[in-house]
Amino acid sequence: MTSPQSAEVGGRRSFLPAVEGLRACAAIGVVVTHVAFQTGHTTGVTGRLLGRFDLAVAVFFALSGFLLWRGHAAAARGLRKRPATSHYLRSRFVRIMPGYLVAVVVILTLLPDAKADATVWLSNLTLTQIYVPLTLTAGLTQMWSLSVEVAFYIALPFLALLVRRVPVRARIPVIVAAAVASLFWVRIPFDPDSGHNLWNWPPAFFSWFAAGMVLAELTVSPVGLAHRVARHRVLTGGIAVAAFLVAASPLAGREGLQFGTIGQVTMKTAMGAIVAGALLAPLVLDRPDTPHRLLGHPVMVTLGRWSYGLFVWHLAALAMVFPMLGEFAFNGHFLPVLLLTVGFGFAIAAVSYALVESPCRNALRRWERRNDPTPLDSAVDDVTEPAVAR
Repeated sequence: MTSPQSAEVGGRRSFLPAVEGLRACAAIGVVVTHVAFQTGHTTGVTGRLLGRFDLAVAVFFALSGFLLWRGHAAAARGLRKRPATSHYLRSRFVRIMPGYLVAVVVILTLLPDAKADATVWLSNLTLTQIYVPLTLTAGLTQMWSLSVEVAFYIALPFLALLVRRVPVRARIPVIVAAAVASLFWVRIPFDPDSGHNLWNWPPAFFSWFAAGMVLAELTVSPVGLAHRVARHRVLTGGIAVAAFLVAASPLAGREGLQFGTIGQVTMKTAMGAIVAGALLAPLVLDRPDTPHRLLGHPVMVTLGRWSYGLFVWHLAALAMVFPMLGEFAFNGHFLPVLLLTVGFGFAIAAVSYALVESPCRNALRRWERRNDPTPLDSAVDDVTEPAVAR
């Protein structure tokens, strides 16, 4: 892992420890909302608040948008070379797929509740389960968001090509306009009886990625109002809390993980973009020497490094926690179930990182040093880990 003192990218620090810490918090947020659902804490004010921790997905998408777009933002201003697409795609594949495939094989083979026929196996192995009806299965239902992430990874080089000729000053307005347009995706009619859910398809969530992309553009822009606002942590924190409370209210949906009306889904999505942007902005637009003691703490950085594994394995860990406690799902005991799931999940994640994820990434680096004449920006590669709804 590149040290926090690594080289700058486009005039900015390439490794941001606090961003890793935020990744860890978001991963735990995803666990919170799933534990709340499976312990029956989905009603009343508490249920609404716990259930809306699913906006951690928005944070992950914004992290991906920021980390993967900032190289293109810097290149547009002549601050660095354009990211090499071949290296980018290889690094994304190696960072995502090895750990994911191991989890899919183990969970579909060993988890009793995972009912897998050939279609379920194929769609989950290829991360196409959001496009194939009835293929989200026990232990892997959270992977819808990873499927959306992968679609963004594939689309990103094309998006960069589309805006390449856009004047620098117009890049942020163009991204914002596309984000606003994406909010109307849920108004496209579809037949739910077909088994398809277009509300879970990638265009519906572009505004969450765009929140990070806009911040990436701002990191290589002259200091202005957005930077000054971002440096007031109390203000940005208040904005995030206010947007979260709106998202948790009846304005943005029903209790728990139920879908709301088109208007409610649109409101929730918009609030998710605001929450993610407000949480991430102080970490990436602050002055370079500003410390972030909590999120930048080595423990949080380490947990952030393991957070992908927590996302991949946490539902399987949750399924194992109930028998350990001698309890059934939807029967309460939120706090002990949460603590055990987080602890057990991070333990599995640490093993996955040490035995699968890190060795595969190192193997890719060795291969590229031997075979790819293009100089690698290892600092950028190290910080563009998947910010998925893990």
